[in-house]
Amino acid sequence: MSDIEIAQKNEAEEMQPIVKVAATVGLTEDDLELYGKAKAKLSLPTLKRLQNQPQGKLVLVTSINPTPAGEGKSTVTIGLGDALRLRGKNAVIALREPSLGPVMGMKGGATGGGYAQVVPMEDINLHFTGDMHALTTTVDTLAALIDNHLQQGNALNLDPRRITWRRVLDINDRSLRHVVLGLGGATSGTPRESEFDITVASELMAVLCLASDLADLKARIAKIVIGYTYDRQPVTVGDLQVTGAIAMLLKDAIKPNLVQTLAHTPTLIHGGPFANIAHGCNSVIATRAALALGDIAITEAGFGADLGGEKFMDIKTPVLGKHPDAVVIVATVRALKYNGGVKLADLTAENREALATGFANLRRHIANMKRYGVPVVVAINAFTSDTEAELSDLKALCEASGATAVEADVWARGGEGGLALADAVTAALSQPADFTPLYDPAASVKDKIATIVTQIYGGGGVVYDHKADLALRTIAKNGWADLPICMAKTQYSLSDDPKKLGAPTGFTIHVRDIVPRLGAGFLVVMTGDVLTMPGLPKHPAALDMDVSADGVISGLF
Repeated sequence: MSDIEIAQKNEAEEMQPIVKVAATVGLTEDDLELYGKAKAKLSLPTLKRLQNQPQGKLVLVTSINPTPAGEGKSTVTIGLGDALRLRGKNAVIALREPSLGPVMGMKGGATGGGYAQVVPMEDINLHFTGDMHALTTTVDTLAALIDNHLQQGNALNLDPRRITWRRVLDINDRSLRHVVLGLGGATSGTPRESEFDITVASELMAVLCLASDLADLKARIAKIVIGYTYDRQPVTVGDLQVTGAIAMLLKDAIKPNLVQTLAHTPTLIHGGPFANIAHGCNSVIATRAALALGDIAITEAGFGADLGGEKFMDIKTPVLGKHPDAVVIVATVRALKYNGGVKLADLTAENREALATGFANLRRHIANMKRYGVPVVVAINAFTSDTEAELSDLKALCEASGATAVEADVWARGGEGGLALADAVTAALSQPADFTPLYDPAASVKDKIATIVTQIYGGGGVVYDHKADLALRTIAKNGWADLPICMAKTQYSLSDDPKKLGAPTGFTIHVRDIVPRLGAGFLVVMTGDVLTMPGLPKHPAALDMDVSADGVISGLF
């Protein structure tokens, strides 16, 4: 059966009322705001109460660089949560919300697969509880208020050429990457060039995911830089005097969503910033709630450990106030052989030499995560084409790199297929962790970037375009240099060239711009050709989707 058929069968026969799932972690119906029988949000009073609860252990799931062969990070995360509960642990999962962009494009959703899924799968991958729509509307409302300010006299002296706030859409639409606004005469606005981002790349998404509560959300929104005056002074949302209105539109979206896995493990799904163009982690609020509700909270970071993993450690951890107690890196034999030069069509054939070559990618990620002083476990996401010799080789290579490696067959067997992984993670959680950040926030911007490039990516240096140099001057002039770094980089390679697989070394990272995100509290470093508005592929997944006359969805993975 396909993922959606497995999910639909479960939803029809076995899915429990969300109130019953909530009760397994001590929540009552009064703690919830119900969205039907299967979905709920945690109320603001409940979130406030949970802030004072003791915290459990935190497990971060990350992966090697993604490949067309597939890695299955969300599937392993969900299967691990189910397996830990089978072992008698009070495990709670915290995931990101899917974006319609990849759902309709080529990457797929974010609800896992096979028998390691969260449900209701269709709802979560489509409109869910409306968080993405609320965020999109809020971003575009702010854009409309900015343009109206220009139209109504421009009291803040905003330079239309230096407005940095962009409109968004939660779908891949390359036609909106570069647009002209305000055409149509004096009553239709001020003509200017602008761009659209995908919703999950917006600063407001990052703000939502890093805010501690509604008050902190408002404080962060007020700091967002929307543009610069004619004499190049920054202008913020607070200056525009619309902080309250913008925060008001997010008063429900700030509440994390509670659903369940196929095995009824409580799962919080909230926030969805991309890791290649944003910080790639679910919300601080949801992760804190998972830590308070469970003895073990399992969360994930987007794409490979060079992106989401590093950003979790250096951006989210200081805000969360809690570092991971263990890290799981997901890898597959297939993906490592692909990194070793095997073509996609040939990955089912045994090739131990290519596996050993491609292991360089996983070795780099193991070393990177161990650099933070946290125990590392490698989850080998099993495929039927894996041979015993390949699996034995991979485990030996991982052990030689200082990480325990175990197979996980959670797609086919759910939690039962993840028991060995659960045992390895439990053992890792008993080990001491001596968390050490990668860099000192007080270091210069260039030093922090160089540290990430050389120590995490394995690069040899960094070059800056003229626009990036100008941005560095603006950052220094305004006192923003002590903010952490959020690298915007291709997810397919440790370098900024998606074609350089494995673990290249000595390469140069090209920085074309550096964008201050004061509300989020970091600097976005734009590298290579990474885009903030992706495009749809030649054969988008949407072409294979349908809904029947009685409302049954098909083709959604």
